[in-house]
Amino acid sequence: MNKIVPILISFFVLLSLSLFTFASTEVENEVIFVSFKNGSSKDLARHFENGVELNINGSQGEFSKNQAELVLRDFFKKYPPEDFEILHEGYSGEQIKHYIGTYTSMGEAYRILIKGKIYQEVYKIYSLEIIRY
Repeated sequence: MNKIVPILISFFVLLSLSLFTFASTEVENEVIFVSFKNGSSKDLARHFENGVELNINGSQGEFSKNQAELVLRDFFKKYPPEDFEILHEGYSGEQIKHYIGTYTSMGEAYRILIKGKIYQEVYKIYSLEIIRY
């Protein structure tokens, strides 16, 4: 009986830590989604890794965090947001998470694919695709 109590305490501590990590990651993800809805490249870039792969309508490359912000700022100026919604989210292991969404601008729909990793409880985007349907 005496051995069960420390095991139960350890279990509940680990559970609460994992729920905290999940909750903080979800709050960050909401900020990312709102950044798309508002067309804010600056807010979105806060969640980029130092190097980001971008593919915007077939024009692709590896960009620094600052360069990627400028590319997205140009995209948002050219295609101002009307709506953004997440259609799917998935995991590859515990640290890699991706989202598939739809971005709408001037009556046109774009498929958004966001790929990121969770580092020390923070979601960092390493790849972003924006492809017109």
